[in-house]
Amino acid sequence: MLTTPKQIRRALDRVLHKVVQPARYTGGELNSVVKDWDDPAIRARVVLAFPDIYELGGSNLGLAILYDLINKRDDLLAERVYCPWIDFEAKMRENTIPLYGLESAHPIADFDIFAFSLPYEQLYTNVLTMLDLAGLPLRAENRTAAHPVVIAGGSGCFNPEPMSAFFDAMVIGEGEEVVFEVINAVEEWKNEIGRLRDWEIDRPRQSPNLLISQSPNPSRHTLWLRLAAIPGVYVPSLYEPAYAADGTLLETRPLHPAAPAEVMKRVVTVLPPPVTRFIVPNINVVHNRAAIEIMRGCTRGCRFCQAGMIFRPVRERPAEEVLAAVDEMIAQCGFEEVSFLSLSSSDYSYVEELVRGTMERHGAKRLSVGLPSLRIE
Repeated sequence: MLTTPKQIRRALDRVLHKVVQPARYTGGELNSVVKDWDDPAIRARVVLAFPDIYELGGSNLGLAILYDLINKRDDLLAERVYCPWIDFEAKMRENTIPLYGLESAHPIADFDIFAFSLPYEQLYTNVLTMLDLAGLPLRAENRTAAHPVVIAGGSGCFNPEPMSAFFDAMVIGEGEEVVFEVINAVEEWKNEIGRLRDWEIDRPRQSPNLLISQSPNPSRHTLWLRLAAIPGVYVPSLYEPAYAADGTLLETRPLHPAAPAEVMKRVVTVLPPPVTRFIVPNINVVHNRAAIEIMRGCTRGCRFCQAGMIFRPVRERPAEEVLAAVDEMIAQCGFEEVSFLSLSSSDYSYVEELVRGTMERHGAKRLSVGLPSLRIE
């Protein structure tokens, strides 16, 4: 398997003209963030994965929020990766091209964290495809400290058990704050590994038993304990299911005192500033527009709606904050449409003020406004 960005780019030059929509796999879009991989100030390298094709993942607001937040930090690096279509998957396997980050073409194995966004369950099998294309063992128990830490978050993680064997950790709830806590835990763990290597070099003549008893413990179990201590993070390897005689699930039992009996979802009390520097795709994507979240949560309680239940309580952004975000978005992206995103946009307290203010500021530029999820009454 190819192991360097230079090798990967040379291979891409040979195969991309043979697949549909090669721009899915090249990166280089307006507002994508390319950082110096070898910058000593970079503490952690994260690749954000959406387990579907570029046209769908490129419209995902959750991934865009994390990409923006992480890359605003000078000491962190975030790149993107999407699931290839079947034609490019075949070419990757045929030419031993590993899954790679769009921004740098570094193989996924070079990153510290491989973070999946799971908005719905139909994408579960694509996660396994991406792990396999990255050259990583599918099951968490078979990966070592040399592999990236594989995590997931999103609505599809609220029932984590179907995919629990494949992730080191799963975030339950909202990710804007917990993502940095997870990054810090992984970084501290990797620093422990580095200190152990230095310790071994400095003491080459110690007996193996003495080395084990005196050295720090950087095993993956240590990592799991660090992650389990973070509120909202479920570490599957620290639990075991208990079943009744008829095969139904009774409970999920912690295997270690550090693992909480219940993992409560993370809630962001105050929404961070909205994304305004959207990546402008080089090809058409499903929602080729800016999406600004005006409200999170919903009060309606419709029984068919998972999101309305799991993203409570309701939090609204001030209209002036949203209007300022629209101004900045137009200056940096040039989109001709903005979607005021929420689970029920007509319930937003300032919806009329917001739409009127947007058209007064930008109507002459022929900016279109979208209001999704409107109730018929």
